[in-house]
Amino acid sequence: MKTRTEHETGVMAEDKLRQALDLLAFRLEENGIKEVVELVVCGGSALILTGLVPRTTQDVDVVAFMRNGALVSPAPLPRYLVKAAAEVAEELFLPDDWLNNGPSSGEGGLFQMGLPEGFADRLQLQKFGDRLIVHFIGRLDQIHFKLYAAVDQGGYHITDLQSLSPTSEEMLLAAKWTIKQDVSEAFCLLLKELMIGLGYENIVAKF
Repeated sequence: MKTRTEHETGVMAEDKLRQALDLLAFRLEENGIKEVVELVVCGGSALILTGLVPRTTQDVDVVAFMRNGALVSPAPLPRYLVKAAAEVAEELFLPDDWLNNGPSSGEGGLFQMGLPEGFADRLQLQKFGDRLIVHFIGRLDQIHFKLYAAVDQGGYHITDLQSLSPTSEEMLLAAKWTIKQDVSEAFCLLLKELMIGLGYENIVAKF
């Protein structure tokens, strides 16, 4: 059993993220997986590895799988992927859930509720080894997801959203999608308050 040193933490910047995904690809191959696994990833790791926002993260959020050119649900994660991810976690001292399907893990998940229009066309493909392809979500979809998360959770999601510098048109598209994820009056009011607080009061009346 390895012992964690004070310099070995679960926080990942770009280099460690790439190391983790390269090692995941290696573990998949070593474990006898013949197919190429294609993940669709959102969140902080996608912001980092597409160069949109320079920051750190503790996990890789899987919002969908790509199979034969079609998006499919990532719930549940297949056992062979969970096994390979656990091996990477042990090797690199990452959290047990460093690879997770949290954004689309249940009935109210992003995939299950409906992804933004044109989502698949904006994915950015990166290859890791011979067994792993990661499709990172595009900037516009980050704006959609971050707006939704900012209303629901606040915190760093607001910071990420501001870092993306959305135009009024982009925020309007994101807001129209976001209110479909939670149709409650309370959520709509919180969304409008956030939009005003971020300086987009000119479009609040349009959704």
